[in-house]
Amino acid sequence: MHKDTGRRIGPSRRELLKGAAGLAAFGLALRLAPQALAQSGTPRSPGAADNDPLMTGTRLVLLGTRGGPGVDLNRGEAASAVVVNGTPYVVDCGYGTLRALVASGLGYNRLGTIFFTHLHDDHTSDLAALLSHQWTGSRTEPTNVYGPHGTAALVEAAIAFFRANVEIRIVDEGRTTLPETLFHGHDLAATAAPAEAFKDERVAVTAIENTHFPERSKAKMPYRALSYRFDTQDRSIVFSGDTAYSKSLVELARGADLFVCEVMDQGVYERNHARAQAEAAAGNAESIWRHVAETHSTPSDVARMASEANVKTVVLNHLLPGPRTSDRLEFPVTTFVDGVRATFSGNVIVGQDLMVL
Repeated sequence: MHKDTGRRIGPSRRELLKGAAGLAAFGLALRLAPQALAQSGTPRSPGAADNDPLMTGTRLVLLGTRGGPGVDLNRGEAASAVVVNGTPYVVDCGYGTLRALVASGLGYNRLGTIFFTHLHDDHTSDLAALLSHQWTGSRTEPTNVYGPHGTAALVEAAIAFFRANVEIRIVDEGRTTLPETLFHGHDLAATAAPAEAFKDERVAVTAIENTHFPERSKAKMPYRALSYRFDTQDRSIVFSGDTAYSKSLVELARGADLFVCEVMDQGVYERNHARAQAEAAAGNAESIWRHVAETHSTPSDVARMASEANVKTVVLNHLLPGPRTSDRLEFPVTTFVDGVRATFSGNVIVGQDLMVL
């Protein structure tokens, strides 16, 4: 099997442990976090030893925790991996995912299953690069991509993106494998009740439609947004995707071990809500400010869903806003945590790129 190589782009083990100490100062649940942070500092190869923590049981690897579209050096765009006995399943593939897979030690050529919560570019931007590098890296097993309406077309478009690369290497290198035989997109139905999205011998994945797209928008387009639940032999992990408060998501997440949920600072909500009202008064009913205010979750929304679903641990992800300094370990932890802990009594962990849980 092709072995991915690359320079580690994550923080050092010392920096991560320093971050863990910082989190402890805010009273976060470090029952999982210190071990996870230490684990994430050591890259793993596809041929990792059996005692590698990612080779046994179910682990969550946060590959990108930035909220919203944009590129910075602190956090990658949205992406996570569920690793079951060494086999990775990726949820979302925003910009930076490819390098984060290498930095985590998972690599990209062992990845055969990808899920999209929705098709905003901060969740999809690295798909073409990922599939292209899998093809160039001589992957022989299929890669299947699942998501809401438009996912199959997105995979076809990704293949078109690297068509020239394929044709050149077929001529120059004698390759014979066509990407259409390896990469397959699958559109999932957006349902009001949990529905099976995928199942193999390691994991069962169920999906449900969430509330990232309001009804007025859905009436004008076929695109939808999904949340996912992964159930394995030893763990259950739920991914909210981008969403406002969602009763359907609560149903999906009931009793989950980890609830990986997006979060938007209350101040961000209030500023965007005020700007949206001003835009509406000026005749612009639809705006980016209305979108941000109405289709994302504040800390109180996260706490409400987590409490109603009776989940064990909340992992805050897709953070809005992201870090405001050049030091990746300095972000407004209390901004996110205090609002969640006000009405949720379980563990709360602020996600960080390359964190392993």
